[in-house]
Amino acid sequence: MRVPLGQSSFEQIIKGSRFLSESFPVSSQQEVREILKSQKQKYADATHVCHAFICGKKAEIMGMSDDGEPGGTAGRPMLDILKGSGCTNILITVTRWFGGTLLGTGGLVHAYGDGARGVLNATETEELVEKQAFEISCDYQQYNVVKKALEEFTVSAMSEEFGENVRVGASVPLSEFPRLASSVFDRTNGKVAATPLGE
Repeated sequence: MRVPLGQSSFEQIIKGSRFLSESFPVSSQQEVREILKSQKQKYADATHVCHAFICGKKAEIMGMSDDGEPGGTAGRPMLDILKGSGCTNILITVTRWFGGTLLGTGGLVHAYGDGARGVLNATETEELVEKQAFEISCDYQQYNVVKKALEEFTVSAMSEEFGENVRVGASVPLSEFPRLASSVFDRTNGKVAATPLGE
């Protein structure tokens, strides 16, 4: 599975109608609802704001809407393109400004499907890697030892707090965590532990 790294957009004009496709990284249905609400406010002059989304580690949560277009002509083709993309945690909206010429059901299916395909092609993605967040608390003497140990792993989202002790927070790919924990423990002679946090 792949996940989007950021937002992207793609635009097409078909028989006078403007179709603006946009993609967004999302992690929950709540986030999807919030983005849709702001899209509808942002494009209050548009005729339709149709969408499709997939999220979850196994792409198990999905949804779509035709937003007033004939049933099955907008959300469904967009969702079909998404399902075939190998992407998850992504929302695609296609906003349409009606240009005066009816496209017919076949034309709409093509327009929305091509819109989804176009924005997906413009979206940068990376492999979805399950991560383990962790925390380490140590004194200033052990801090350099801990820092050295962490350099050997794919650590991301690192934060450090310097108080009486040093608190380090970060995450690593799930598969690396057991090795990281034992490396920190061994190098500090059993004085410091990497504590796993919830997802």
